[in-house]
Amino acid sequence: MPFAYPLFLSLEGAHCLVAGLGEVGLRKLAGVLAAGVGSVLALEAASGGADPESAPEPRAARLLRDPRVRVERRACTATDIAPCRLVFAATNDSAENARIAALCRAARVLCNCASEPALGQFAVPAVARRGELCAALSTGGASPALSRSLRGDLENWLEPRAALAHFLGRLRPLVLAMKLDTRHNTQLFRKVAASPMGDWLAAGELDRCRRWLERELPPALAAEAIPLLESRPRTVPDGETHESC
Repeated sequence: MPFAYPLFLSLEGAHCLVAGLGEVGLRKLAGVLAAGVGSVLALEAASGGADPESAPEPRAARLLRDPRVRVERRACTATDIAPCRLVFAATNDSAENARIAALCRAARVLCNCASEPALGQFAVPAVARRGELCAALSTGGASPALSRSLRGDLENWLEPRAALAHFLGRLRPLVLAMKLDTRHNTQLFRKVAASPMGDWLAAGELDRCRRWLERELPPALAAEAIPLLESRPRTVPDGETHESC
């Protein structure tokens, strides 16, 4: 089964390459920028048509103006690939994509090949985000349309849980600072996660949350945890949000 191992990958400080700046390539570019990539080399073949930097579509122009992006009009080389964490072969020429994928295999760099997925080493799943919660879904390439439909269901499911995930993320360092044994910490986290706190946070019922924390947590921890209720989940920008090989 191809692409059977799911993985969330950090791109912080990493360098990536996107070859091809059509609709597919721009989606790939949006995805890595949203993931916090350090830098991106965006290549468009010299014969690829209009200058991508003058693309009239506002979103495309915004992506290409990002200071992390360097746009060049030329073919991809082995030297370009060597320093990359990920490479996206997304030109409108399947032979060129296959050539880039072969360079990546030789350099042992992970490649996503848009025109012939089996030539690459990873596929991009459908992604649903709500706050800091992120769920990825793939049909193994069987039906990207189904992935897009199910992504909406996932977003609805994540919505009321995002505030609880944010609260637990801020509570965690306070619990760990108590220097208690791992079993105690695990039980405490599970207790909060299984409580009605998620529904109350989603509904803005902070008084009920405060009362629960005062009742269920050690007093010193509750006193530190209650102010965290006022913090809201951060917004994570969308990148590529539907399954795409």
